[in-house]
This record gives sequence, structure tokens and C-alpha cells, in this order.
Amino acid sequence: MEDLLKVDEEIYALVRQEEIRQTSKIRLIASENYVSTAVLEATGSVLTNKYSEGYPGKRYYEGQQIIDQVETIAIARAKTLFGAEHANVQPYSGSPANLAVYLAFLNCGDTILGMALPHGGHLTHGSPVSISGRYFNAQSYQLDPATGLLDYEAIAEKARSCRPKIIIAGHSAYPRILDFARFREIADEVGALLMVDMAHFAGLVAGGAHPSPVPYADVVTTTTHKSLRGPRGAMILCREKYAQAIDKAVFPGVQGGPHDNTTAAIAVALKEASTQEFRQYARQIVNNAAALAENLMARGYRLITNGTENHLMLVDVTNKGISGKKAARILDAAGIVLNCNAIPFDTRKPYDPSGIRLGTAAVTTRGFKEPEMLEVGRLLDEVISDPENEATHARIAAEVRDLCSAFPAPGLEHVV
Repeated sequence: MEDLLKVDEEIYALVRQEEIRQTSKIRLIASENYVSTAVLEATGSVLTNKYSEGYPGKRYYEGQQIIDQVETIAIARAKTLFGAEHANVQPYSGSPANLAVYLAFLNCGDTILGMALPHGGHLTHGSPVSISGRYFNAQSYQLDPATGLLDYEAIAEKARSCRPKIIIAGHSAYPRILDFARFREIADEVGALLMVDMAHFAGLVAGGAHPSPVPYADVVTTTTHKSLRGPRGAMILCREKYAQAIDKAVFPGVQGGPHDNTTAAIAVALKEASTQEFRQYARQIVNNAAALAENLMARGYRLITNGTENHLMLVDVTNKGISGKKAARILDAAGIVLNCNAIPFDTRKPYDPSGIRLGTAAVTTRGFKEPEMLEVGRLLDEVISDPENEATHARIAAEVRDLCSAFPAPGLEHVV
């Protein structure tokens, strides 16, 4: 980054600090990952200089000979990898992708039914603080208070009573596999479209470590980062009969020209995700999550749903005498990065909830396996068990740095 150093020493220094942070800490943020050097290079390529409103072969600006090929490749790879009839690779991120689906099929005030945010859903699934909750009649389903699991008969009953136009299956903090076939049955019964937001588990689907929603859903949205290990972008997969509505909703519906450098990086990530190495990676994510979950439960932590079947887990730290926010802060100081998170039926405020959320995609990219996950569980427990002891936190941070040094992060091998 010699040129950046010459032009802007301040930003250069901050980027270097972030490189060190990402290298020297254990990153358990469920929505984060490390991309390959190839994805980084595509993201930072000269394609960032282009403006390409429209779609391949139908652009509003000239000079699209190369860009059309790039986007066509990305589309083809997305369709092949996920077995989709149509793919749109232009959404800037997951939230605009979800908004585009609503624009394609709904009018203001129409009813949608999604998982409640405090129970593991996403802001864009109908939260009242989101445009999805303000512009539509957003109804929600919750987890069973006795089991912490989805109650599909209760979801069906809710759908029968509110008659939504779209049912949303998907989550940002639910550690179990969704029953896509049952969601399909519920949608068919009430005449709703089924939308699956697989942003968190798309990489697991691509790698064959998680069931695919594509055969069941009318529309599937996903980010391209998280477990898919691509750039910060998004895609919409859908049945061919909805292709025109989706494409018009993305452009010109909710956004202008696509970020062509991101499109290229998505194409690269999709190629990587089609390899046997990626399939092994996806399976290891799940194995690592299971190992960490079992370790934490053995140490007395209460996990929502008593475990996990995907890449994430939600931990109630109430019985450890600490709030989720404080746990996240002291763990960060000790080199373990995760986020505080509300748990179902949480009695605390969202900014300082009772739980923490952990994910294993990023550490698995670094090469962590089950033995390392047991070490992570030990380190995490030592910090939470001694919350006021800064000396303990500093000692753990040193141990974390030593552990991380044995597992170089892709794209950051130059950081020492």
C-alpha cells in the first residue's frame, strides 16, 4: 500500500492497525470471515472505475464489453453452485436485496410474516425500526418458550390468521437447521410466496454441509460474505418466472449502477466455493461449532436450543453473573471478538442483552479445528469467570496472539 501511504498516512495507519487486529485476535463474529487474496485483488481492481446501470447486453452506458462478461460469469456460477433458475448478483448488500424482494411483490401495507428480531430474525424481516416494519404490515413468529425451537404448527396458525403475501424463513441468530419443506407447505396453504434469507448459512449450503432452500423457496436472498467467504455484497436467487420482477426491483427499483469490482469478487468467491476444499471447509465450520458448543455447555453455559447445527451459537451468560455487553467487551480486551445478542424472551434491553453470539466461519478459514475450539472455549471461560481482572485479560490476550500466530489468515500473511 505504498501509494496509500504517500497520499494519506492517517488512513494507511488505520488500515495497518486493522490488519493487526484481524490477525492477532480470535474472530467469532458470526457474520465475519476472511476472504482470499484473490477476492481482495478483485475487490480492489480497476473495475471500481466503471459505471454499469442495467444488465448484461442491456446497459445505459457504453464501454461495457468487459463488465458484461464479468457479470455473466458471476450469474452463471451462482446458478450452478446453488442450482437456481435465475440469479441477480447486483444487490449492494443483504438489506437492499431483501428490500428488492418486497418491492417486487408487495404494495405498501401488505402483510409479511418473519421471525421476530429478538428471537433470531433480522431487522429486514419486519422489525418496527426497519423500513420492512414501517412500510408493511409486519407480523412475526417466535420460538417455543419451552424448547427454544421453532414451532412450525404455531407458525402455520399465525400464517392462517394474518394471511401474509410473503413468508420469510431465515435468521441471524438461530442455531438450528430450518425445515424448508414445512415452510413451503405453510406458504402453499395460505397462498404466500416463500422467501428464504440464507445470508448466514449460504456457505454451508454451497459446501453441502446444510440443506439447500433453493428447491423449496420462490426467492432466496443471501449476502456474499459471512460463511460464503466473498466480498461485501449480495445475491438474489429465484425461479425463472420471477426473474423479470426481481431484476426490475433491484434496478431501477432500489439502486443504480452495480459495484462492478464487487461483482468480479463475487464471481471469484463462487468459483472458490465450488471446490472440494471449500466443501471440506464448510463441514469443518459445522464440526467446529459443535465442538465449541459442547465445550461451553460442559463448562456450565446455557446455550439457546442446547447446541447448534450450523455455524453459530447463542449463549445466555446470565448464570455467569454478567451481561452480554460486558462479556463481549472484556472478551474483546482479551483478544476474543464476538457480539452481545438478545436471547429469546430476554428481559434486558437490546443494547445490553443477556446473551452473546458466536460463529466459527472465520476461525475455520484460518485452519482452526476441534482441538483449537476446545482451547477457545477454555480461554473464553477464563475471561468471563474473572471479569474484573485486567491482568487475566492481558494474559489471555497474549495466549490468543500465540495461538493465532500458528494459523495465518488468508490475505494477511504479510502481517507480523
